[in-house]
Amino acid sequence: MPGGRLTQHERQQISIGLADDLAYAEIARRLDRPTSTITREVMRNGGPAAYRADLAQRATERRTHQRKPTTPRGEQPPVPAHGRDADAVHEYEEAFITILMQSGLPRMAASVLTCLYTSDAGSLTAAELVQRLRVSPASVSKAVALLENVGLVRREVEGGRRERYSADNDAWYQSMIAAARSNAELADAARRGVNVFGRDTPAGNRLQNMARFVDFVAESIARAAEQAREILNTNIADER
Repeated sequence: MPGGRLTQHERQQISIGLADDLAYAEIARRLDRPTSTITREVMRNGGPAAYRADLAQRATERRTHQRKPTTPRGEQPPVPAHGRDADAVHEYEEAFITILMQSGLPRMAASVLTCLYTSDAGSLTAAELVQRLRVSPASVSKAVALLENVGLVRREVEGGRRERYSADNDAWYQSMIAAARSNAELADAARRGVNVFGRDTPAGNRLQNMARFVDFVAESIARAAEQAREILNTNIADER
């Protein structure tokens, strides 16, 4: 359908084509689309180097949503807590999801994490997440598993079998420490390369500089995370 709106599958194909360094005209030919459509799509969503199919799809959905009424006829919007503006809350959540996606999280994981951070309870059950996001339990389970793996979500079992997920107050500390650990492993790999290629060779010198840089960054991240955690925990204790 050359004249229709691009689908998520087509956007994924565009992303693959860009990764393969195909010309816009070739990508357009494979999708049976005008070259101008592909060019406009890519340039509108970060350019060839930054184009991501999931973010491009989300941007389109947000634009479509803005043109439609937020509540279908005959339905009453949920009463916002604490007198909050429901539209303002929704707009904020959408923007927050997009920022998390830009940082690397998949769309569903970003949506789940946003729900947890913006709920006053700070925790939700799988059923509550399914209801809020209008997705399948399997989608929620997969997203939670990813978030739990990177230390951003804590899983608890209550009432025998029911699971509750929460945005751990220590989550960002754990995430930063994990990033520092990953960087340290990268630095170690670079140092091993120095021994393989030789310290006095161009390749060995390049790897040595890489190891020094990444080491410095990893140590800085870990030190800053420890300091921030200590300060925040002290402030919380004083408030109590």
